[in-house]
Order: sequence, then C-alpha cells, then structure tokens
Amino acid sequence: MYPASNFLAILPFPDVDPVAFSIGPLSVHWYGLAYVAGILVGWFYARKLLADVALWPGEQAPLTSEKLDDFLVWVAAGIVLGGRIGYVVFYDFAAVSVNPMRAIEIWNGGMSFHGGLAGTTLAMYLFAKRNKIAVWSMFDLVAAVVPFGLFFGRIANFINGELWGRITDVPWAMVFPTGGPFARHPSQLYEAALEGIVLFLLLRLMTHRFKALRQPGFVSGVFVCGYACSRIFVEFFREPDAQLGYLAFGWLTMGMVLSLPMLALGLWAIWRARRAAPNP
Repeated sequence: MYPASNFLAILPFPDVDPVAFSIGPLSVHWYGLAYVAGILVGWFYARKLLADVALWPGEQAPLTSEKLDDFLVWVAAGIVLGGRIGYVVFYDFAAVSVNPMRAIEIWNGGMSFHGGLAGTTLAMYLFAKRNKIAVWSMFDLVAAVVPFGLFFGRIANFINGELWGRITDVPWAMVFPTGGPFARHPSQLYEAALEGIVLFLLLRLMTHRFKALRQPGFVSGVFVCGYACSRIFVEFFREPDAQLGYLAFGWLTMGMVLSLPMLALGLWAIWRARRAAPNP
C-alpha cells in the first residue's frame, strides 16, 4: 500500500451533507435532487428546441410541447428502472445471484448510466411509436438535453464522496471520506466537466451552428460518441468498482468495455444520418 504521507491533498474535500434537507422522517438526498434537476432542466431546454422550428427537418418540430410533457413520466421510468437494472447486471450480478433481494436494496449500490441509457432508449422508442413520432428525431431531442442530467448526477456523486478516482499526487487531489487516507483524483468533477459542460457545448454547436437536427440521428450519434470518449478517458483516472477491479491488462475497466460498443453505435448513427440526408 502507499503510505499516506506520500500524498498531500491541496484541496480539502467539501463538508457537504449528502442529505439536502429533511421533512419529518423523510430525508431528501442531493442525489435524488440531481435526478429531478436533470429532468426538469432538460425538459425546459427541450421545449426551447421544439419552439425553434427552423432547427428541424422541413421546419416541423417532431412533437408538440404537450406530448413532451407526457413523455416526462416515460423518461423518468426509463432512467430509474434501466439505471438500476443495468447496475445489477453489469456491476453487482454475483451478489444479487446469491441474494436476489439485493436488487432492490438501492443503499447497497447505485445506478448505471449505460443501463439508464438503454431504459431511456426503450422508453423513447415505445413513446414515439405509440404517438406516431419520428423515432430518430425523438432520439436527437433527448440526446441534446442529456448532458444536463449527467452534469447534475456527477456533482451529486462528488457531494456523496463516491465513485472517486485513483491515488495521485496532483495538486488538486482530495482525500475522500470513504476512500481511505490517500489523495485521489476528483474524477466525478472530470466527468461533470466532460460529460456535462463540454458535451453540451458540442451538441449546442451541432444543433444551432450546423443545424444537425435536420439530419435525424446525427445529434444522437454525436452524443453517444462524445459520451463514450469522455467516459473511456476518465476511466483512466477513476478507481474501478471494488467488486470488479480491473478486467484485464491492469487498466481495462467495465466502464470502458461498456463504452466501446457505444462508440461504434454512435459512429454508425452518424454515418447513417449523413447517408440518409438529402443532397443540398
């Protein structure tokens, strides 16, 4: 092990209570508020995108604001159910196979982005088919707003002192309450910056400067590729899940393995959108 004296955390870990506030016996956590904030801010931004009909093919928004309001319940269910099921399947399957009740013990594990993405994709597809909405444009609309949820979620991970990074001696290293006496990368903040801020700015450039929403599937592809690249990069600084460790080579993690197919799928979606686009 590394002696604690070898690592000096320049930045102190902020003393923020994971519980935002309590109402009687009910405790409201920052992590739960992050989900609410991500959905509500994303919903508000999506309404703005729909209102600017010049962004869409034939200057026709793929759905009405009223339909978007109806979709909120669908997307919330897709995120929560998909995220939890994904975590159990990808990260905690061995423990759940021994004790199936662990699957609903959310205090013993978290949520998987890749599972949440799968759940949200299914919710989008079913909602679009049911309401006769162009599926790829539906995907693009949601993809453009997902970085809000990713940003708030990673900030909540940081407040909770979870999913911290590997041991390091960089000047901005921190000693996390549950990470032992060693200074570590604040990898949650790296992810918040890349998956949240940088990815949003990239998608904003695509939707407003290059009018990419006119090519259904292009924005979805850029989002998937952008997330996959960001996640793979940050995985080199993030401590792997204790129950899995490194899968191979002393550096390959489950996050990388799950992101590689995303990268391929995103590139295919971009190729498909460009191929299907009408010639100018």
